[in-house]
Amino acid sequence: MTERFMTVQYRINGEDHIVAIEPDDLLLDIIRKQIGLTGTKYNCRQGECGACTIIMDGVPINSCLILAAVADGSEITTIEGLGRGGRPDVVQDAFIRHDGSQCGYCTPGMIMSARALLDANPSPDREEILEGLAGNLCRCTGYKHIIDAVEDAAQRLSK
Repeated sequence: MTERFMTVQYRINGEDHIVAIEPDDLLLDIIRKQIGLTGTKYNCRQGECGACTIIMDGVPINSCLILAAVADGSEITTIEGLGRGGRPDVVQDAFIRHDGSQCGYCTPGMIMSARALLDANPSPDREEILEGLAGNLCRCTGYKHIIDAVEDAAQRLSK
């Protein structure tokens, strides 16, 4: 009988984690179940909604589509990794100030996509914001408050 488990290492939110995984485990499952960071949400499990968005090696990805083994050695940021010293990240704060969430289920993924966009382009125009959030779906807000929040975060970052 062959051993199915393998060991991988990630740096998640600034902390090193060594975990045993099976070859077909998804990164989303490892983050939530083994690491215990439940801000990254389950939803479609097909890469269509963006609720599971994390930043891996500087790029926003749908963690429901990535095998945990592929992420071995990666630097990962989840929603829990934003902000410092008990203070929210500028994007999180802007979402609060602009009522960028209603039910809140999509919010972690939206914030992670917005953060990745602003890291790559600190001064996006409205069209670039729409493009940066294109992989994230929200059924509650109609997107106006979300886009306003990202514009506000961008303005605050540029100061």
